[in-house]
Amino acid sequence: MSSSTVLTNLQQQPADALLALIKLHNNDPRADKIDLGVGVYRTDTGATPVFKAIKAAEQKLLETQDSKAYLGPEGDMDFVRALMPYVFGAANPMMDGRIEGMQTPGGTGAVRLALALAKRAGVARIWMGTPSWPNHAQIVADLGLELKGFVHATRSGLADMDSLRFAVGQAEAGDAILLHGCCHNPSGIDYSPAQWDEIARLLRDKGLLPIIDLAYQGLGEGMEEDAYGLRRVLAEVPEALVAYSCDKNFGLYRDRVGAVYVMTADPAQLNAALSNGHVLARAAWSMPPDHGAAAVRIILEDPALVKLWQGELDEMRARMRQVRARLAGAGMAGTADLSPLGGQNGLFSIVPMTAEQILAMREKHGVYMAGSGRINVAGLTMGNIDKFIAAVADVTAG
Repeated sequence: MSSSTVLTNLQQQPADALLALIKLHNNDPRADKIDLGVGVYRTDTGATPVFKAIKAAEQKLLETQDSKAYLGPEGDMDFVRALMPYVFGAANPMMDGRIEGMQTPGGTGAVRLALALAKRAGVARIWMGTPSWPNHAQIVADLGLELKGFVHATRSGLADMDSLRFAVGQAEAGDAILLHGCCHNPSGIDYSPAQWDEIARLLRDKGLLPIIDLAYQGLGEGMEEDAYGLRRVLAEVPEALVAYSCDKNFGLYRDRVGAVYVMTADPAQLNAALSNGHVLARAAWSMPPDHGAAAVRIILEDPALVKLWQGELDEMRARMRQVRARLAGAGMAGTADLSPLGGQNGLFSIVPMTAEQILAMREKHGVYMAGSGRINVAGLTMGNIDKFIAAVADVTAG
């Protein structure tokens, strides 16, 4: 009797570069090593604490939650709707019945579901500025969609509108375009309000489906300011998809809290669109995790907790602004110009360095950063930032 195997057909995949970097950092015995790779917020002491607002909400949840029964593939709809005024604006968050959403496992789940829903609706091609969050391209590829790239930023550190205009001109009606709502990952380079105004008109005139990934609202310029681009696009186009993450602006990384929103041209189309989202979610993860979303909902239902949460968010944003100002103030560090980092937003920026220089940063100075030159600015503190600047100057000096 013979037997056959199929799992032997699987080929060894390369290790995730960021996870490998984390392991290297952890194994480095140097006391003054610096981790700029992991994409989480850190305080000036290097901690990633639980928000006080989250702790208070979890205590309330502990005292009042009376069941752990399933919620359904749509998740906690009170959480989904409580977020809507912050995402879409307090004046008319329901957009006359044209917008509704569902809970997802983090922002990644939201992006995955948005792209899968676009595919199910007939979209075959996705346009995306590069570089982008690496998982964007991986999800597009896994879904069997065609990915077309355009350059997101110029060498001078500004958003490359010419490249975007050309891409939109090459696109066909019915294509989708994936845009970062704010705090671009990995570059930190965002579109200005005037550029968002133009983008909204371009997408409207060409008939493209916007898929907007809003993963860092509140970490750039502020909750309202960071939503400008999304709201401007939605005011112009008939339909759109929005992927939202609470992992960063509520510090709920490991609890995986997100939502996907659908805006249809006609309110009568909304239920059909959402029903497809429910089917896709059911096949992918069945039900989203409840705990983190319930904590966010409790915060958003309580004005005192909202005030506490927004105060903590303000502190995070102010600290990253302080780091960026110090980097920008250094100007040229060797041949690397750090001044553009002061005008960028969010957790990430790219320092212009070669692969050899980045390796030297690690081996010579104990500074761990992605091979692309991306750094997590929150990994820098007032205690280690001068060491970082000096290291950059050393490895890039002629």
